[in-house]
Amino acid sequence: MSTMLALLIFIVSYVLIMTEKWNRALVALAGGVLLLITNVYQWEEAFGFIDWQTIALLFSMMVLVSITKKTGVFTFVAIRLAQLVKGRPVPLLLVTATFTAVGSAFLDNVTTVLLFVPVLLSLIDRLKLPAFPYLLMTIFCSNIGGTATLIGDPPNIMIGQAVEHFSFVSFLYHLGPIVALIFLAVVSIVVALFRKKMTYNKELAEELMRMDAFEHLKVSKLLIQSLTVLALTIIGFMMHPFVHMDITTIAVSGALLLLFLTDKELDVEHVFQEVEWVTLFFFMGLFMLVGGLETVGVIDEMARGMVWISGGDMPITSMVMLWSSGILSGIVDNIPFVAAMIPVVQELQGYGMMNVDPVWWSLALGACLGGNGTLVGASANVVVAGLAASYNQPISFVRFSMYGIPILILSLAMSSVYIFFRYLIPFL
Repeated sequence: MSTMLALLIFIVSYVLIMTEKWNRALVALAGGVLLLITNVYQWEEAFGFIDWQTIALLFSMMVLVSITKKTGVFTFVAIRLAQLVKGRPVPLLLVTATFTAVGSAFLDNVTTVLLFVPVLLSLIDRLKLPAFPYLLMTIFCSNIGGTATLIGDPPNIMIGQAVEHFSFVSFLYHLGPIVALIFLAVVSIVVALFRKKMTYNKELAEELMRMDAFEHLKVSKLLIQSLTVLALTIIGFMMHPFVHMDITTIAVSGALLLLFLTDKELDVEHVFQEVEWVTLFFFMGLFMLVGGLETVGVIDEMARGMVWISGGDMPITSMVMLWSSGILSGIVDNIPFVAAMIPVVQELQGYGMMNVDPVWWSLALGACLGGNGTLVGASANVVVAGLAASYNQPISFVRFSMYGIPILILSLAMSSVYIFFRYLIPFL
């Protein structure tokens, strides 16, 4: 009975999260509470299922970016980059791709698009350029760039917390090469598709060149403090294997240090108000939902099923994981999918598959790149669509999918070749 209840609550919650008729954090938490009401598990177990390290890491990065944003440095950089290419449409599209990908890798993709898209929409409106190619490029590159690092995309954060020997450098080393290749391929395709539809207006470009980007930059002690602590935190992520300190501790330390340094200039309560609490509570509810499946043994049965399908064969398991996570993450948000699959991969080790690192990398690539399939495939997509609608530049679900699905298939095909030659040949 408890198995059916846990499954029913999980499926209904999942469907409601997909439809977005209610706030997804509210739905996830309601599902977790229903599991408590129906005695699938107790409060002590529920809190045990929540990955508090992931929550603390996300919270810390939100605090760091929230304070840094007040200096105007992100707006300043965006305007200067547009001026660097003299407002020319195609170079601006390339700048958009690069800025979004790099920012998504080192800040996280949701934060990057929240900071960059309003500035981008303002710039392209000033230059009278079509918004869709730039928004499309932003979404694609936010998910591609976020795939490269441990903190770039929520699925990677969750995987990094689940596997002790994965570090910030591990993600760059293992996923960086294929991410760079996919980035180049996708950018080339988008530029080829839209370059003839973007007209250069010399007069408007000259107006952009006359803008003073420094008007948006608040040169102060806060700027130096914010950039210094943010840089030290990112360096700490990279040095994590050598300093023997987990990335969550590094992120929390960075956030606390910046809060102490800016305590007299900024109201801590105001900084906390700007934290994306809805996202954090969504994660908590999600962990509780997946914990219900783990309690009743569904996760264990999923692992058995995967071993049965693949016959315990590592190449088949990796490819099944890559394509299933890619396709399903294109249909639904990749966060709940990864939350459900992490314990499945962990269970595989109990069935004789001792080195499951190729499966982990397949899951990371599939889930993060799968977000490009549809407009609801990743949190960054939903954020960009919402911002675009608020600027009267709505993105059609069908129109986006016409570009997103081919890009997804290309990305998964390239990832398959990479995974096979880099990891799976020894298993043949």
